[in-house]
Formats: sequence, C-alpha cells, structure tokens
Amino acid sequence: MNIKLISRALGVVLCCEAVAMLPSLGLSWAEQGSDKTAFMASIAITSMAGSALLLTKPRTMQVGYKEGFIVATLAWLILSVFGALPFYLSGATPHLVDALFESISGFTTTGASVIVDVETLPQGILFWRSFTHWLGGMGIIVLTLALMPSLNVAGFRMFKAEVPGPTKSKVLPKVAQTARELYKVYLIFTLAQIVLLKLAGMSWFDSFIHTFGTVGTGGFSSRNASIAAYDSVAVELIIVFFMILCGISFTIHFSLLRGKFRTFYKDPETKVYLSIIAASVGFVTINLMNDAGYDLAKALRQALFHVSAVISSTGFLAEDIHQWPDFSRYLLVLLMLTGACSGSTACGIKVIRIIIIFKSLSNQMARLTHPQAVIPVRLGNTVIPQEVVTTVQNFFVLFIASMVFAIGLLVAMGVEGNTAIAVVASSISCLGVVDSSTTLVNLPAAAKLVLTFCMFIGRLELFTVLVVLNIKFWRK
Repeated sequence: MNIKLISRALGVVLCCEAVAMLPSLGLSWAEQGSDKTAFMASIAITSMAGSALLLTKPRTMQVGYKEGFIVATLAWLILSVFGALPFYLSGATPHLVDALFESISGFTTTGASVIVDVETLPQGILFWRSFTHWLGGMGIIVLTLALMPSLNVAGFRMFKAEVPGPTKSKVLPKVAQTARELYKVYLIFTLAQIVLLKLAGMSWFDSFIHTFGTVGTGGFSSRNASIAAYDSVAVELIIVFFMILCGISFTIHFSLLRGKFRTFYKDPETKVYLSIIAASVGFVTINLMNDAGYDLAKALRQALFHVSAVISSTGFLAEDIHQWPDFSRYLLVLLMLTGACSGSTACGIKVIRIIIIFKSLSNQMARLTHPQAVIPVRLGNTVIPQEVVTTVQNFFVLFIASMVFAIGLLVAMGVEGNTAIAVVASSISCLGVVDSSTTLVNLPAAAKLVLTFCMFIGRLELFTVLVVLNIKFWRK
C-alpha cells in the first residue's frame, strides 16, 4: 500500500481546507467578531498538519483501489475533524462532540444541527457552517483531483470511490479534467443563484449562505426559521429551481452546457426523478387542501417547496411541516429515503437504484412464469449488467440493515423509539429536516456519535466506508 501517496493526498485536502477557512476569517476580521481568534488558530493548525503531510515523497504516484478507498474515507473524516475546530474554539458549540457533529453534518450536506439559535452566531461561523455544504456537495475528492493532476494516472479509482451512484463515469478522458469541468458547472450554478437571490431581496451575505445550502443540497440557514423567515414567493421559487436542478446528475448538466440536449431527454433516471416530484407535489397539494384547510395557491406553494427540499436532501423549511397531515409527512419520509439522481449533490438511496430494484423485481416475477426466459434489466436501450443489479440489491439490504442497527443502538442508549427512527433515517439519508436542534442537542453524546457515523456512511454510500473497515481489506 502506498502510504506516502495517501499522506500526500490528505495533505492537499487539509491545505485546501485551510484556504477555504480564509473567507470566514475575513468576515470575522471585518465584523471584529468573537470568532476571529478561533479561525486564526484553526487555519494555523490545519495548514501545519497539511504541510507536514505534504512533506512525504512517494516513490510512485500510482493510485490503486485500496489507496482510492482509504483517501476517499479519510479525507471526509479529517476534513470534519479539522472543520470542527472553528465551532469548538469559538464556543459556538461548547462540547467537542457537538462541534464534530456540526462539522460532519455540514460536510456530508446533512444539515442537522445541534445549535438551537443560529441567529446569535457571528458571521464568520455562519459562513463557514454553510460553506462546508458547498465543499462537501460536489465532493472533496473531486476537488482534490481537480487540483492535483499528478493523481491522473489512476485517479478514477478515487473518483469512483467517492462520487455517489452506481453508474458513474468520466465525462472526459482524464479524471482531473472531468473534475475541473464538473466544478465549473457547480460554480456557474452557485454564482447564478447568488445573484438571483440578491435580486429577490436577500442580502449578499444571506444569498451566499442559502446558495451554499442549495447547490450543496445541505440546508443550513442563517435564520432560525429557515426560508420561512423571508416569506417570499420569489425566494422560494429560486431555491426550488436550484434544489431540483442540483438533484440531477452533474454529468447531465455538463452535457447540456455542451449542447447535447438529447442526453437530458433520453436519461431515464432524470425522467423518473421529475415525475416523482410532479406526482408528489400533486398528492401533497390535495392532502393539504383536504386535511389542513389550505387554499390551492398556498397548498401548491408549500407542496412544491418541501417536496423539492426533501427529495433533493436539502432540507430547507418554508413552514413547520411537523404539523402537516400524516399522509404528507409519511410521503416526505419516503422521498427522503429515495433521494435524487446519482451523480448529483443529493444523498439517499438514489432514483437509479429504485428503478433497478423495481425492474429486477418485475423480471423476477416474469421468470416465475417463464423459467427459461432471459430477461435482462434495461434502462432505456441500455442493458444493466447483472453485477450492477446485484450491487444495487446488496446496497439496499445494507442500507436498511444499517438503519436498523443504528436505531437499535440509540434505543439501547435510552432514546425514545420514534425519535431514534426519525434521527437515524434522516442522518443516513443526509437530510436534517426531520430533526430539530432541540431534539438533537438533548441526545446523549454517544447517540450523537452514532448519528455522525450514519451521516458519514450515508454520504459515502455505505460501501466505501465499510470496505475500509473490513479486516480482509487490509490483508495483502
């Protein structure tokens, strides 16, 4: 195993994180905030650790599968650990476990928070808190590959280990080039939404905060009431548009920007994703009108916003959905677990896996009546290899098993059953909307650590982390 190359890659990641803290330090300095010293110390510690790792000189830059999995896993872990320093040193979260929870929730784009009153936080901390969404949304390994061309030799192994979804592929021959082009799309969406939110009446600061939370599909806000604090149709529609957009594979967006419009119309996952949104908005609208007494305009507005927020795993709130009728709340839970498209910044099981599972079940029933028939799983005109189908089925079983195990651990720690189900399901789906900060802050420290692990494996889609934890992985 190429330990020195792993160390060097992690050094690049930490140096990138130190640089990423500079805008927050700038805001703190301009505001003369109480978090200024915390950011100076955090940047110094992070940059020194990164520089120390960069001193290693690997004999070869060849990245094997083991190195790819280790870097993908450890990068998220050390990012979260060092990213927790500003929260802890500034006193925003007085306990180290809470600081780690907030940091991992940010980088994994979960958006669950243990901070009850975010409006009391200094601007530097608020900016860093949401910027972790932006960094984690596209994926830190994609950023590393974009900035470290020397890993091009076998960098696609790191790309595959980190980027979610069962059908990921490069859009360009070189993986570093792929990473840079995907980040260009990411930047275009980010800048466009910042400007649109400013035009809709938000301050520049709030526009940045909510854009990071939208394109990274994370959901941290600078307001306790989230998007409900603005009570603006224009703001909600802009955010809805980008939540849905960022729930679609970025390789599709890249193709669209290159003029390949047929790629969008031919992609079965995108079609099903948009169809699920349309159908769910219809069902929730009808339910809110019938059981909650909403008029059509209000029901449609709330249904569109929250269906988009949940299926994209963003988690912004435009009103208190915990008071909604049972049907709408249960439907939102199903959408939370489903998630958006593979290759997007969203989490959850992913639409492509749901499609493959249903097609596989349909084929299995067909084979019961026609045992000799060869019926492959197809997506459009593409035949899905049986290996991929099996992997998807295994993922689904592992996803449910991980949830059940984590729920059992929380219940054993004294957490009430319904609360345990809600927080585990939302954590492993990387969606904080089901949680409330009051509920989370009152959980035992051990329970918070279980939830951080759920967020961690949920963002890296189970296999990457669990493979590294497997004893056989470390054998030669």
